[in-house]
Amino acid sequence: MLGLLSIIAIGFFLGMRHATDPDHVIAVTTIVSQQRKLGRAALIGAFWGLGHTVTIFAVGTAIILFNLVIPTRLGLSMELSVGLMLILLGAWNLASFFRAVPASDHSDGPVVHSHSHTHGEITHTHAHYHGPVSHSHATPTPVAAMDRKLGRGRIYQFLRPLFIGIVHGLAGSAAVALLILASIRNSSWAIAYLLVFGIGTIAGMMLITMSIASTFRLVGNRFERVSQRLSMASGLVSVAFGLFLAYQICIVQGLFSAHPHWTPH
Repeated sequence: MLGLLSIIAIGFFLGMRHATDPDHVIAVTTIVSQQRKLGRAALIGAFWGLGHTVTIFAVGTAIILFNLVIPTRLGLSMELSVGLMLILLGAWNLASFFRAVPASDHSDGPVVHSHSHTHGEITHTHAHYHGPVSHSHATPTPVAAMDRKLGRGRIYQFLRPLFIGIVHGLAGSAAVALLILASIRNSSWAIAYLLVFGIGTIAGMMLITMSIASTFRLVGNRFERVSQRLSMASGLVSVAFGLFLAYQICIVQGLFSAHPHWTPH
């Protein structure tokens, strides 16, 4: 019994630590940077953790029970999907930011500026311009238009972090399962470890998303422009880290070469 209790305790706290991996934190930051309600931020973290847990539990259980071996090229491709997703999420944030960058022209032409307000539970910043006799909204980007149409729906708000968690789970499931196989010989205990590990990951990500949202909320309430810059910075970091991962996987580890090499981590 002590052995099982130790496995549960270790699995939970390692799951919480796993939530703090850089690619995980960067990915959720790009989503939570536009969220100001702590309850919603916690749910975003919970849905990310749920998606991550579902994938790790499914793939990890298959590896444990059937001794599956993930081919090197497939493993690298799963990790590459995380890099591509980080690039996409970062570009999403940057597109929203540059669309809302305040600019002014002191000539007789129109003056462009921005207003920050909310659609449902998500904070948006929309650019406007004022001419001598007109006031008009700038044409929204495709990303902003989709966010505006779907952002009010709860399903849309939570499907996005769920999908991101699923992709992250694909990249990490092999490493977690191999770690279990190396230390836990009992299949039932190993599967229980996977489940508790996932619960710990959900708890850890909920704490992270609440912390990120509270920071953006505090800064945003006092310094709107600083909050916008932080949102832009999260997008830049996401794109940069995604490109770094893609370089490591495609070039250093040779995904497209004749002899790729991959060590799950």
